Amino acid sequence: MIRSVIKGSGSALPARVVTNDELALQVDTTDEWIRERTGITQRYIAGEGETTASLATAAARAALADAGIDAAEIDLIVLATATPDQTFPATATQVQDALGCNGGAAFDIAAVCTGFLYALGTADSMIRAGMATRALVIGAETFSRILDWEDRTTCVLFGDGAGAMVLAAEEVADEGPGVLGTRLHADGAHRDLLHVDGGPSTTGTVGKLRMKGREVFRHAVVNLAEVLQEVLVATGFTSDDIDWVVPHQANRRILEATAKKLGLPVEKVIITVDRHANTSAASVPLAFDEARRDGRLKPGDLVMLEAMGGGFTWGASLIRL
Repeated sequence: MIRSVIKGSGSALPARVVTNDELALQVDTTDEWIRERTGITQRYIAGEGETTASLATAAARAALADAGIDAAEIDLIVLATATPDQTFPATATQVQDALGCNGGAAFDIAAVCTGFLYALGTADSMIRAGMATRALVIGAETFSRILDWEDRTTCVLFGDGAGAMVLAAEEVADEGPGVLGTRLHADGAHRDLLHVDGGPSTTGTVGKLRMKGREVFRHAVVNLAEVLQEVLVATGFTSDDIDWVVPHQANRRILEATAKKLGLPVEKVIITVDRHANTSAASVPLAFDEARRDGRLKPGDLVMLEAMGGGFTWGASLIRL
């Protein structure tokens, strides 16, 4: 069968690190308050000249180098972001031009924190349909530019960054590597619980992020546990078969609660929220790349990716490395 096999991964972070103590100098918060509620100790914040496109391009180059694939071989770029450089054209086209692989398909996907899962599912479907053979799937954000830096309940939670994967169409056996199954969902009835209060067709402004944290937490734990089970049923595995879970890095409490609901030991969960904070669509590929590079994720491992974000959107994907 033809599957989308992960050939490489890469990531990129801004130069500036902002600690909790530094944030406490500008907003009414403390390092202890942030750590206890979120597990976050620091985050990376984009500076002058660092954009969603520049971070995405750096992550893509790292992924291509890791895969040993030339950019000219890429015929599809799917970039997940809620913070594009411009309303249009798509940030993916800027990355395409920077890499020098013009001519193939390149487009953005907006599903906020679930964006990378939506992008991965889309690229996988196009590869299996024969519409692409080599794809770059990227999650990239500069969330710091849509934060209300006077709202201590939200500004402490987020950071900037980018992560990328290279997928290649390969004929493999049933027990071979690749994307095994993906399930995606959305429920617009809850859109006001996590949103940005602006946009070109409503206010004509970019707007700022607004969130009702307790309600989001409650939905996240339930929705993530359900979609993980849905993917397991669809692929014929159980939670005991999973070697690692790479979740969206929103809040350590959500990660631990989801693992508990599934009966998974927290030791199987890749956690980077302490250093990266919530990087929205970038968080899953950032965590995935870190765990591959430090040797935790190994060939043959069954790895579950999962995320939930504004919309609400949520999803999960099971892959074999």
